[in-house]
Amino acid sequence: MGLIVTPISAFRLLAATLAAIPLIAQSNPVPPAINQFGLDLLRAQASVGNHGNSLLSPYTIEVALAMAYTGSDGRTREEMQRVLHLPADDAAVLNGFSVLARELGELQTASRLHVEQAHKYGGSEEPIEINVANRLFAQSGFAFRPAFTTTLRDRFGAPLDELDFVHAAEPARVAINAWVAHETRDKIRDLVPAGAIDATTRGVLANALYLRAPWTDPFKPDATKNEPFWAAGKASTNVTTMLQQKHYGYEQRNGYAALALPYMGRQLQFVILLPDRRDGLADLERAVTPDVLAGCTNLPSRDVILHLPKFKLAPPSLPLSSTLRGLGMTTAFDQPRGSADFDRMAPRKPDDYLYISEVIHKTWLSLDENGTEATAATAVVMMRAMGRPIEPPLPIEVRVDHPFLFAIQHVPSGACLFLGVLSDPR
Repeated sequence: MGLIVTPISAFRLLAATLAAIPLIAQSNPVPPAINQFGLDLLRAQASVGNHGNSLLSPYTIEVALAMAYTGSDGRTREEMQRVLHLPADDAAVLNGFSVLARELGELQTASRLHVEQAHKYGGSEEPIEINVANRLFAQSGFAFRPAFTTTLRDRFGAPLDELDFVHAAEPARVAINAWVAHETRDKIRDLVPAGAIDATTRGVLANALYLRAPWTDPFKPDATKNEPFWAAGKASTNVTTMLQQKHYGYEQRNGYAALALPYMGRQLQFVILLPDRRDGLADLERAVTPDVLAGCTNLPSRDVILHLPKFKLAPPSLPLSSTLRGLGMTTAFDQPRGSADFDRMAPRKPDDYLYISEVIHKTWLSLDENGTEATAATAVVMMRAMGRPIEPPLPIEVRVDHPFLFAIQHVPSGACLFLGVLSDPR
């Protein structure tokens, strides 16, 4: 549970998410912040020896921590700002996140209208489904500052829902997990583990995002077959591989190929960064920057014969507190003791204050012939102490048959909802 200082209460900030980060104006500072933060986390995982499959939702983690950030102050605020790559302008931060939420809703509405029109003329397309929901589960009567709860409600769309952690901690935990499961279509269950909520808990801030995105051009199931994949870049094994020839965004770059597969409506895309070498993933991870990801929103169209493995990722819950401390977010975790400052969230006293004890992240993703379904959840546990060619080129054949980096990206802004590495599709 982390460090505990005098009367022990807990504030648990939860975020269950999945899907599509819709960021719009290029002047919005939030999309590049999300992408840089995601790359920081991905590299940190690799640096501790995690060279297998990885899946993160930088959007989910950033939103959860940004909600805590709005309640921070002093040195704690400065550290969180740096680690989250946010500007010092509070208005720009709040506007950036609220714009994302609005754009997501508009994206889904546009997708539904498009499909309704297509159905009138005999089409059979399915719309993109995005569900975004925020909630502040708070201990009844606890003195959260009105400015904090108002900001969460008005800028993050997180209404207040009072629970009784003091006298009914386990029923409160069950209720929060049920809310998360509902908002993520039952893909994220038991986000808050047994024992994580008790009579000391004072709140859980939950952010849930779910995505189901059909391809613009679905793969034909009868073309799917077993093909070799060099797992971990070393051993060849047969995996279920999809095949089709279509025009995709494609560009050969220095040491890797960039490929973009559009989802219905072309506002979201699945990005593949495939190293030229079978063992080139580590070098690619070090080389990728937010500018590289942003450049994937406008790849030149090429005729591509694509071999792409089907895969499903359901990694276990990932504790992130040590990673975040390593990135420089230390006082938020009350290190050194007595340094956490969340005075904008609730009044801080020398012997009675809130601090983060743990950040837990959980994700799920499935990719097949029809498209992608994905979800993620993050729990921030806070304790209270006391150029087009003239002649069309020949098709490019791309065999995604060795470890690669991938992202689910919002095309207008370049923001990545999900960021991951596939080392072994089995």
